[in-house]
Amino acid sequence: MTSAHLHPYTALTPDVVQDALASIGLWGDGRLSALNSFENRVYQIHLETPFDGCDQVVAKFYRPGRWSDAQIAEEHAFATELVAAEIPAVPPLVVHGATLHHFGGFAFAVSPRRGGRRPELDDFEVLEWIGRFLARLHTVGAARPFKARPALDVASFAHEPRDWLLTHHMVAPEVQTAWAAALQEALALIEAHPVLRAHVPGGEGGIQRLRLHGDCHPGNILWTPADLPGAGPHFVDLDDARTGPAVQDLWMLLSGDRRQQTQQLSALVEGYEQFRPFDRRELALIEPLRTLRLIHYSAWLARRWDDPAFPINFPWFGSRDYWQGQVDMLVEQIEEMQNEPLMV
Repeated sequence: MTSAHLHPYTALTPDVVQDALASIGLWGDGRLSALNSFENRVYQIHLETPFDGCDQVVAKFYRPGRWSDAQIAEEHAFATELVAAEIPAVPPLVVHGATLHHFGGFAFAVSPRRGGRRPELDDFEVLEWIGRFLARLHTVGAARPFKARPALDVASFAHEPRDWLLTHHMVAPEVQTAWAAALQEALALIEAHPVLRAHVPGGEGGIQRLRLHGDCHPGNILWTPADLPGAGPHFVDLDDARTGPAVQDLWMLLSGDRRQQTQQLSALVEGYEQFRPFDRRELALIEPLRTLRLIHYSAWLARRWDDPAFPINFPWFGSRDYWQGQVDMLVEQIEEMQNEPLMV
């Protein structure tokens, strides 16, 4: 692994952040705070002079080597399309005719600061409201495909991460055999779904694939209370936008036992279907998608270990107990994938 002090983000000092903004004509007044983000580095910055009505902006410095400029451009274009359709997403600002900029070896973008809090997902009215906006987001997402950004499929979320982890000897030796066996059994169940095997946009197995938010967990939704201007959800961070089935943007909003998840899902779909039909066959994809995320997450942590932020914030990763826990969760997911899917 690369030594921590050689990681590219160690060069991203507050002075470099301010200089990057100055390079596009935005001048910070010295007040800068880091926001919670591990994949990229994200900062809230106060400006000396407001730009496009914003006196505070959020600057995102993309992780070097993760996305190409073409893939980032598709993220920005998708956000712009959503805003044009009056869907409450947070788009990058256009500065000097561009949304993507480069400075000091980093690609970065600047967005307006939007306030808000995590949504109350035990409130069914909130879930229904989010469902309506997800349907509108997916209507825009279905209008055209991504060309540069990848799909959510078994190859990229399971086969490649598995092979990388084994090749780099990341799995604790004591549980490697059990982990590989459980993963193989899980993959056999996941690959029964053609839409997750596909490598190209479009429909497989009769289920539509479209442009998604891709990482629609509660932390990526800012909620404004009903008694304030701009009430409702605002979708942020399209960094993981991919092509896949619509249910990918719903299942991460579910929690609790089966009864609770059924109630939550029913509220989301009730709101969703006010604007767009929801294909009930996609309910069978929820547990396979959850399993893919579980596999992908381990490889994501392992690949980021030379980033100084990761050993500090994930000290439990890589231990024998961690990998035994992964085996146990895969076994649970194998059982869940053989159960009847959630109903609405």
